Amino acid sequence: MNRLALHLLAAAAFAVTGCTMAPKYARPGVPVPESWPESAAEESGSAGAPAAQEFTWREFFTDPKLRPVIESALANNRDLRIAALNVEKAQALYRIRRSEFYPGVGVQADGSKSRLPERMSEDGEAAFVEEYSVNIGVAAWELDLFGRIRSLKKSALNRFLATDRARAAAQLSLVAAVARSYLNLAADREGLGLARATLEAQRISYEMILASRDAGIASDLDLSQAQSQVDAARADLARYTGLVTADENALALLVGVPLPPEALPGGLGEVEEMKEVSGGLSSEVLLTRPDIMAAEYELIAANADIGAARAAFFPVISLTAGLGTMSSDLSGLFESGSHTWSFVPRIVAPIFAGGGLRSNLRVSEVDREIAVARYERKIQEAFREVSDALALRKVLADELDARRSLVAALEESYRLSEARYRAGLDGYLGVLVTERSLYRAKQGLLEARLAHQANRVTLYKVLGGGPEDRLRQ
Repeated sequence: MNRLALHLLAAAAFAVTGCTMAPKYARPGVPVPESWPESAAEESGSAGAPAAQEFTWREFFTDPKLRPVIESALANNRDLRIAALNVEKAQALYRIRRSEFYPGVGVQADGSKSRLPERMSEDGEAAFVEEYSVNIGVAAWELDLFGRIRSLKKSALNRFLATDRARAAAQLSLVAAVARSYLNLAADREGLGLARATLEAQRISYEMILASRDAGIASDLDLSQAQSQVDAARADLARYTGLVTADENALALLVGVPLPPEALPGGLGEVEEMKEVSGGLSSEVLLTRPDIMAAEYELIAANADIGAARAAFFPVISLTAGLGTMSSDLSGLFESGSHTWSFVPRIVAPIFAGGGLRSNLRVSEVDREIAVARYERKIQEAFREVSDALALRKVLADELDARRSLVAALEESYRLSEARYRAGLDGYLGVLVTERSLYRAKQGLLEARLAHQANRVTLYKVLGGGPEDRLRQ
């Protein structure tokens, strides 16, 4: 018995230091080019501009009114709260798996009293039998000789890390979503102000033309055209009013709590621009994106599951041992001569499982192949997102310059056409057409400015955010 105990203790020591049957993990190759397409990378930032990963979100979003809004969202957003709770759950599951690696020690106390009938006693009289015991020991501790528990523990650890990176990805997405929602609200508020100012100007023009018509100077056609401008401005005012209300509701939902009026932006021109993001870096920076890291941890976990599936083909050795005391009466439990011990090794080996073990192994192998495909696809999607954002930045910069020039040209054209109308050289139609074109050009410029700022937010997100979004190595 002592020799068997020594053998089992040696096996236990091997189980602690032994290897698993999981395949050796190797990170799949990056299925994208080493750098962004030339069309996307050119004009991707000023020389020496720092990469997105060098900014924390507090450094990237420089507007002093936007920062508290983002902080409030990080504290109160319900989706982010669920992601954080999922991390806690995954951590607890990992601790459960880790605890299986160590023996569980427990105490057990038993007591029984029974009546032995006359027919069963030796002297023909009824007897009472009592038995009491107290034991401390290990119950069914599996010796992990083939690495099954270690593989499951590694799988649980990496799924916990994947959940943590998913939380980081959710936080990054939330920061970007709040910033975009804030910019949309600022742009629509500025558009509302533009519509309100245009409506006021159109009413003044209408009243002026009405007075001129009554004096016999302007025609009914001029008055009708002026009225159409007033109605168009009223419609735009109503549209922007609805957009602003919807934007405020969307921002409040993201933040998770109602925002005070002073926390809301004025116009887009009052929002400080985000810092410039450089695209001049290797595509391997994508490997630090939280969502891609989460996919890789899932892949490592799937690889570890193969080790557990392989170990299921081999015997399971468990050990139950105890040390205690036993007596026929309660008062004699701890007296001399009442000590007892037990040592019960157990080996269970599979002989026939109807193909279930082999099928389970194949399932784990296919799960790993699926995880590889998901990991590679996630990298490809990220590469496309960055390439699109970099290419769009150059386009948006050109569009912004063109729209600014267009507004300047139309402002001069409107000034000249209005002067000619007041001088009686042209009819009101020329003023009407120019004014309408100028108003639409200003709206287009506002949309271009919004797209330009939103593109910077997108770049910050698709390049993986700031240092607080990286994996803690």
